[in-house]
Amino acid sequence: MSIGTGVVLFVIGAILVFAVNVEVEFVNLDMVGYILMGAGVVVFLIGIVLLARRRRTEAVTRTSVDPATGEPLSRRTVSSTNDDVI
Repeated sequence: MSIGTGVVLFVIGAILVFAVNVEVEFVNLDMVGYILMGAGVVVFLIGIVLLARRRRTEAVTRTSVDPATGEPLSRRTVSSTNDDVI
């Protein structure tokens, strides 16, 4: 969701900077557009970092000896840290 929000902020900022040619005396629309574009880039990068952290998996292999037969047994456990919230 934050990746999409970053893209939307960037697009709205680009529209204000490059497509809107309106002079408003109390606010500079070009500066507002540049600020929105910068905020969009920051939110997009934070979204990418959080997405990369979310998709981590860990694999643990445990080896033991079966007491009845004396043969080595190995058990592999894979755990995923998927923090998706629906």
